[in-house]
Amino acid sequence: MRDSDDVRSDTGFKIFRDRHGKWRCYHRKSGIPIDLTKARVGSAEFFAECNRIVAALTVRAPKPATLGLLMADYKKHPAFTDLAPRTRSDYQKGFDYLQPIADLPLAWFNKPRVVGIRDKAAASKGRKFANDVKARLSGLFAWGSERGYIGSNVAAGIKDIRRKKGLPDPNRPWSDEERDAVIQAIPAHMLPALALMMFTGLGPKDALTLPRNFYPRGEIATKRSKTGEPVFWPVPAPLAAILDAAPRHAATTVCANSHGLPWTDSGFRASWRAIRLSLEREGRVGPGLTLYGLRHTVAVILREIGFDERTIADALGQKTVEMARHYAKGADLAAKMRGVVKSFDAELNRRSTKVVKPGT
Repeated sequence: MRDSDDVRSDTGFKIFRDRHGKWRCYHRKSGIPIDLTKARVGSAEFFAECNRIVAALTVRAPKPATLGLLMADYKKHPAFTDLAPRTRSDYQKGFDYLQPIADLPLAWFNKPRVVGIRDKAAASKGRKFANDVKARLSGLFAWGSERGYIGSNVAAGIKDIRRKKGLPDPNRPWSDEERDAVIQAIPAHMLPALALMMFTGLGPKDALTLPRNFYPRGEIATKRSKTGEPVFWPVPAPLAAILDAAPRHAATTVCANSHGLPWTDSGFRASWRAIRLSLEREGRVGPGLTLYGLRHTVAVILREIGFDERTIADALGQKTVEMARHYAKGADLAAKMRGVVKSFDAELNRRSTKVVKPGT
């Protein structure tokens, strides 16, 4: 071999001797290397490896009337491009999973086969991911059936895989005692972010990235990153006191880490995990405490004091009441129902002209 390029530039690969005298080969555009000790230049193995790299980097146009074409066209449409970035990212995970079957014709799909895809995803990725994949297929087929890609939405009506009975709620509400214990134990620079989640129901990402100018005059006005739904919260007194006493910083966000910089989601979660595990060992909180469980906590409290599901959905920035109903599950309605029955009893007494005694 010469010490200069041994492969012409128009082939896309470059071969050269490095400063240690070892021959190396790279694909020019991607930088992907070829191990010349395993695939000698000019050998069948070398050209096979070149072809493999080029094929892997070549974007193939999706075949007509296939799932791949439906996915590609859907992702160009406002039905997808107008979604919030977080939602698009979540959808893309499902599309990536479906990519190996992108060449299957749309006529191949039916309910039993969609169920098979869902169940296979559950076996390898878990129940929640499998349900998401099924939802992506249903959304694709619904969009495609309206535009003539496929005759009907063959995934419509297929149920989600249910959680096994007896499993703990993955984002259970926090008890009052647990909230107090965490507030007492958490460092000052972490408290504002946690308090935003605790007293407004903002998710971790939305609380950590809340800009300063979204908190004017004691009120929070923002949008959920996941759905784009508006969220408006006049700040409750405990949260206002915590934010007023927070360490000063120059970050553009309401919350900042110990260096005065905006939090990253992974950074906050790592710090939170250490605190949670310490409190668990001390017996001050129960197992299964999650940051997202604070959204459920807010929903439960609002439900217990009598607010309807639409109001809870608005408070949490949710489009539908179904998710509000899920979040408020487990609310203790005893106090509310005592008041309801007291009013009901009074109304019965007002309407009745006489009391009917038992046995008469």
